[in-house]
This record gives sequence, C-alpha cells and structure tokens, in this order.
Amino acid sequence: MTTLNFHHRKMLIADELMEKLLKTSRRAAMADSSVLLCGESGTGKELIARYIHEISNRREMPFISVNCAAIPEGLMEAELFGYEKGAFTGALVQRIGKFERAQGGTLLLDEVSEMSLPLQAKLLRVLQESEIDRLGGKGPIRINTRIIATTNKDPFELISKGLFREDLYYRLNVFRIECHPLRERREAIRKLSQFFLENLRERYELLNQTFSAEALEKLDKHSWPGNIRELANAIERTALMTEEALIGPEHISFLRSHPRPVEMETVSEESLAALEKRHIEKMLEKVDGNRTEAARKLGISVRTLRNKLKEYQAPS
Repeated sequence: MTTLNFHHRKMLIADELMEKLLKTSRRAAMADSSVLLCGESGTGKELIARYIHEISNRREMPFISVNCAAIPEGLMEAELFGYEKGAFTGALVQRIGKFERAQGGTLLLDEVSEMSLPLQAKLLRVLQESEIDRLGGKGPIRINTRIIATTNKDPFELISKGLFREDLYYRLNVFRIECHPLRERREAIRKLSQFFLENLRERYELLNQTFSAEALEKLDKHSWPGNIRELANAIERTALMTEEALIGPEHISFLRSHPRPVEMETVSEESLAALEKRHIEKMLEKVDGNRTEAARKLGISVRTLRNKLKEYQAPS
C-alpha cells in the first residue's frame, strides 16, 4: 500500500482498482474536458476531484465545490451564477457566483443529479457556450471554468425516469470515472483498516493495538454501505472503546449490520459501457441512422458519436 499526499490530504492506494482509477484521473487532468465521477456515498469522489485539479494546469487557480443536494432549489441559481444589486428583494449588494469564483480553476458540482431540470438546462447552456448570466445582469459573462461533477446514482436510470437530461449527461460524460464501492475492493479493506488503526495510535497515544484474524475476517465480511467513510469511523470507534491490545470481533460493531451477500450484483465499467452503447444504438434507431440528428439529441458532437461507435463497435 502506498500513500499519495496532495493539498494537505492523503490518498491511500491499496489495490489494483484504485491504481486504475488514479491512472484514468491523471489522463483526465491533462485536458480541460468535463469529468463525471460516479459512485456510492463514501467512495472518495470529492477526493478524486481535488486530485484531478491539483495535478492539472489549473492547480494554481481556485477549486470551488458546491453541494447540489444541500442548497434549496430556489437559491441554487443565485449560488451558481450570482446576482446584481437589486435583482430581487433582499439583493442589497452584488454577489459573485460559484462559476465566477472558480474562474480559471475547477468547479465541483457535487451530486449534480440532485439539480432541478430547469437548472440542468441552464447548466447545459453554460457547458455549451462557456458563459453565464448573473440574475439581474445586463449581459453574458465569459467564463473559463473546468467542470467536475459527481453523482451517487445511476445516470441512465435517472434519464429513463425523466429526472436527468440525457444531453447534459453526455456533456458531462467526456471523462467518466467509476469510484468502486468498498465491497468490491476486498483486497483494500484489511490494508485500510490497519492504516486507520496506526493513525489513531499516533493521534490519541493508544495502546499498540492490533486486529486478531477473526476481527479482520469480520471487517472483510461486512457490506460497508457507507464505504471508506464508514470504515474509518468504525475503526476509530473500535479503537477508542477497546481497552485490550488485541482487537477481537466482539469489539467491532457496525451502525448497520448487513453482512456481504455471497453474490452481489454490481455494475462494472464494462456493463456501464454496454448500457451507453445500447442507449446510442436506440437513439440511432429512432432517427433512422442519421448520425447528425442522433448526436444533436444526445448532446454530443458528430465526431464524438463516431468515436463512440468505433469504441463500442456499434453498428453504423
């Protein structure tokens, strides 16, 4: 296991899936294209977004994050685009929005799938035109801001339910990076547990605690619905509550005690690629094979569509 340090943060590389994720992230950092980070809560999406920014040519410029699920819908537009003095009741001064604050740098749209559809349409225009309109403003403002978005939901399922615009998905999905759940990273669970325990010993001057083989087995069998965040909290709780030097399975408790199923259906990168391929094929069928029209409806360029057809070997 190796440790990657950047911007006062530590990232642990404990298995091959994480190494593959970092390799893809480094390639994404070389461009200014939009990035879509997909994965369950607690899988480190925000950390990967920060890593991409810190190794890109925008690292000297601002990294601004906005949680799309935490801001009320009525305030989100003003938060993102800003407003002029007098734009509405209570607008006593001009306010610069997140897009402008991230000028030249990176804007992280955390849980972008929580945006309302009208706001998604405005975000799509920003991505297409590289300009924004402040509320009450007199004209558009050019921006040079790199967008990284995250979601903990399946975009295709949201699209099928009419909750997420498919054209916005393809605009964001230039680089799609999967942050795998901890239950798919069994090799990493024990290494991360040991790492967290060692850090706690230093921080709290605890006993030289170690895990028994049975304790490690219990950690390995847990499904970890909260992923790395849940694991770190579980290890801290266990270390602080255990007086013995040897941590046994009886010392470990979970907030949600769900054992890992013997077989768990997971969505792999290959299956997601297959879903995207079928989505493109269906769109081509709808427009009788017209690539220009299909690209327009998908929100991508004809060149991008051609490359995707070649990549997935979809029939043309």
